[in-house]
Amino acid sequence: MFRKLAVLTAGAAAAATVAVATPGVAAALPAANMEAVLLAAQIDPQRADSTQTPGAHDSVLLVEKALQAKGLLDAKYVDGYFGTTTIDAYAKYQKSLGYTGLDASGLPGKTSLEKLGAGRYTVSNVVSAGSHVTYHGVTLNTRTKAMLQAAEKLFGKEVGLTQGSYNPGGVGASAGTHDGGGALDVSVANMSSATRVEFAKDLRKVGFAAWVRTPAQGDWGYHIHAIAVNDPDLSSGAQHQVGAYYLGQNGLANHGKDDGPAVNPKLTWEQYQRG
Repeated sequence: MFRKLAVLTAGAAAAATVAVATPGVAAALPAANMEAVLLAAQIDPQRADSTQTPGAHDSVLLVEKALQAKGLLDAKYVDGYFGTTTIDAYAKYQKSLGYTGLDASGLPGKTSLEKLGAGRYTVSNVVSAGSHVTYHGVTLNTRTKAMLQAAEKLFGKEVGLTQGSYNPGGVGASAGTHDGGGALDVSVANMSSATRVEFAKDLRKVGFAAWVRTPAQGDWGYHIHAIAVNDPDLSSGAQHQVGAYYLGQNGLANHGKDDGPAVNPKLTWEQYQRG
């Protein structure tokens, strides 16, 4: 029999299960919380310091110890902080599995997490992007589509999209953020300035990092740019924008202050669904 302590936080629920074993009974493996690991892998590399993502320490530590055991991460970086060095180490592990492109970006996916943790940890709170689908004339994955539909329900009507996901070589000004999953641009042609902000807020409520973009900010017209937090198919550029969003920035190259509508706490789609 085991006595288990669930480690919970108000943010991205973290990590491991502590097991106290009865003599003669094998100890249970700890659990790495995929939600927490993904969030840390998006936020930590964007930090100016080594502050750790709340609730992610124990799960990240499990992953880093497994990377160390494979000779991919030096012991001094096994600290619960999923910074650029851990991202690079995880990308090397993904490549060792034969992954390329988006699948070797250093952002952990379910299969690679499970293979890395074989005999060391299990994976809980699994996040899946789902399959590719067409919605409002663009390509999304099923997770992003469900998120957008939830935001539209809050907004009270459907919206138009000018760009979706998995669109490499698309709009140059997007800087690769639409190369992977979780990305979309919303047309604001029939929205007032107030309703643009309202819908950006609804997107944030369900788990998007979302901003109203203006012509003054770059080589584009007015639109809403949104990235689904914790989408395991995010491109590197999209990962950086999620980190910027959580750190109070605008997701642009100037690292300016977040100019979007305030939503607190910031949530992932899975946290929104849990209420």
